[in-house]
Amino acid sequence: MTTTLPNLPVSPLRQTLIDDMTMRHFSAATQGNYIRDVERFASFLRRPPVTATTEDVRQFQLAQSEANVPVPSMNSNISAMQVFFANTLDRPDLARPPRAAII
Repeated sequence: MTTTLPNLPVSPLRQTLIDDMTMRHFSAATQGNYIRDVERFASFLRRPPVTATTEDVRQFQLAQSEANVPVPSMNSNISAMQVFFANTLDRPDLARPPRAAII
C-alpha cells in the first residue's frame, strides 16, 4: 500500500521535516504518519511546535495516556517527535525528555 501526501502548500518547517525523512529513506507511509503525529502535537500546543518545551512534550504524552490512545500510536508519536526535534529542529533536549525519577 502506498501513501501519498496531498499536494497542498507546505511550510518551510514541514518541508525540512520531509527532507530529513527522505534523506533517511523513510517510507512514504512513515513520512505521512510522522507528519500527522507532529501536526497532532502542534494542535495540542495551539502554537508552533518550534516553541515547545520539555514540559509541553510531557503534557502531550500524559494527555495521550489519559485519552487511552493505544500504546502503538503513542510509540509512533514519540518516534515522530524524536525525529522532528533531534533532526529537524536540532533540539536533542526535546527528543528524549527526562523521565521522572522513581523513588
